[in-house]
Amino acid sequence: MFSPPPLAGLRVLDLSRVLAGPLCGMILGDLGAEVIKVERPGSGDESRQWGPPWVEGPAGRESAYFLTVNRNKRSVTADLSTPEGQALVRRLARTADVVIENFAPGTLERWGLGYDTLAADNPGLVFGSITGYGGDGPEAGRPGYDFAVQARAGWMAVTGEPDGPPMKTGVAWVDVLTGQNAALALLAALNERSHSGRGQRVEVALFDSALSGLLNVAQAALVTGREPIRHGNAHSTIVPYAAFEAADRPFVLAVGNDAQWQRLCGALGRPDLGADPRFATNPLRVENREALTALLAALFATGNAADWLTRLDAAGVPCSPVQSVQEALADPVLRARAGLWEMEGPSFGRVATVASPLRLARTPARLTRSAPSLGEHTAEIERDGWD
Repeated sequence: MFSPPPLAGLRVLDLSRVLAGPLCGMILGDLGAEVIKVERPGSGDESRQWGPPWVEGPAGRESAYFLTVNRNKRSVTADLSTPEGQALVRRLARTADVVIENFAPGTLERWGLGYDTLAADNPGLVFGSITGYGGDGPEAGRPGYDFAVQARAGWMAVTGEPDGPPMKTGVAWVDVLTGQNAALALLAALNERSHSGRGQRVEVALFDSALSGLLNVAQAALVTGREPIRHGNAHSTIVPYAAFEAADRPFVLAVGNDAQWQRLCGALGRPDLGADPRFATNPLRVENREALTALLAALFATGNAADWLTRLDAAGVPCSPVQSVQEALADPVLRARAGLWEMEGPSFGRVATVASPLRLARTPARLTRSAPSLGEHTAEIERDGWD
């Protein structure tokens, strides 16, 4: 029997839309917080219209995009530019623990819904703002879009093949990273509130998150003063750490230290490579990257990926097949770890969704509410609210 979820009793008012903010709210909802999502009447969150693909249900349809980050929430519709909508938000915020918003800086203040106004009624309120380029500074009002931030923050410059054009990642990863950072920052502020009794404003920007996510790439640029280059599926400072083409399909090899390198040479039946002074240490392998990569590529092309992976796994050499998304969703690891949850709602019927990755043994994340239809709980909230 599980204990109550870790965030049971926490009240979250989610005024955000699209990806980073809703993801933040869903993370808190998965962990047991009660989340009310406030959407504009008529169209709702923009991502409700981001299809196909659509999921058809008995009472309408929903975009797959919207379902991604909006489970474990109740939906209320309110026009925040009107006195009625503003009154609803102020009433809900009086007993909320957290507000999440990603409006352009100054918008909520014009509507009388900024932090100072809401905190006057609720001094313990933790108010989370997600922005594109910060709440102050020269570009505080610039809208934040993942693609534009990936380009500006240097991610595209280091993603893609060396002789190809800059590329974005296949997922809006800046939004994902920002949503996770926002959830972490809000939980930190709530923990501080448990000691001080006071709330505070929390701001997380896409641009800041993107730069912090460059990690070793940014640090290398700061240390050397040189522009990092693209390596495609290879690694800038570890070799061999790359994708290779077997006779039937690609796979990846991730040799992280010299002991794994020696095990790789043994598994391949090539002790001569392990004894070659050009490849004795990782710095030497990086220095002689082209020669070593060519040798390994020619060798791996002579066999099937499954055979190579079996041999490498047996030798304790990190490796993996390059799977399609459908293969990944059917992976035995995901199935064994109950990595899919099933949602059901009137607007989309029944559909599987990827479960929370947060694994707490005694108080696990769980699915308690499917992603809501637009305004599904408006009457309920207007009647009861959180009073």
